[in-house]
Amino acid sequence: MDHITLALPQEPADGIAGWAADLVDAMGAPGAGLAVALENLFPPLPSEIILPLAGFAAGQGVISLFAALFWTTLGSVVGAVALYWIGALIGRERMYAIWAKLPLVKTADLERTEEWFAKHGTKAVFLGRMVPIFRSLISVPAGLERMPLPTFLVLTGLGSLVWNAVLVLSGYWLGDQWDKVGDYVGVISKAVLVMVVLAMAFYIVVRLRSRGTAQHRRPS
Repeated sequence: MDHITLALPQEPADGIAGWAADLVDAMGAPGAGLAVALENLFPPLPSEIILPLAGFAAGQGVISLFAALFWTTLGSVVGAVALYWIGALIGRERMYAIWAKLPLVKTADLERTEEWFAKHGTKAVFLGRMVPIFRSLISVPAGLERMPLPTFLVLTGLGSLVWNAVLVLSGYWLGDQWDKVGDYVGVISKAVLVMVVLAMAFYIVVRLRSRGTAQHRRPS
């Protein structure tokens, strides 16, 4: 296989980009799929770097565009299935036992979450594949709730194909400017993370206040 020549302003010789480029160089399109599978298992590995790089490699003729889309989507599904089975192995009863030992939470909170997932789980799995950070996390509750595996596979495959296609094609069309994709997606990822942190902080404050009020009203 010919060595990948990445005509970038800064050669991706190290970091995540260099690691992904080495995988594609050594394995071709399956290397891009492996990188994406690992990204699902370890969310700190950014798909906004791996996928546009795969698209750029396709634009350079190192791999075909079809192979880039096929293998990265397959990698997404494989990584998601691994997390699904982690959730399934934890199981509902064990999750409730762990939840009962956590501070600031109630069993009713978990029950409401289950009810929400039962109503909206299919949309959550499909759309969650397109949201940074939650792309990986959504697979765990799907396993916990034992969503039928064929349904999970179809939803994950379709959602992953949409997300992967956007980033792979962006890298393909942008050419040696492929790294700009990560800048834009990175902003979205940070915004999502900030919203999650703020929501958790708000939840904790409300829970502490409600607990304090209940203790204050408790008769001596």
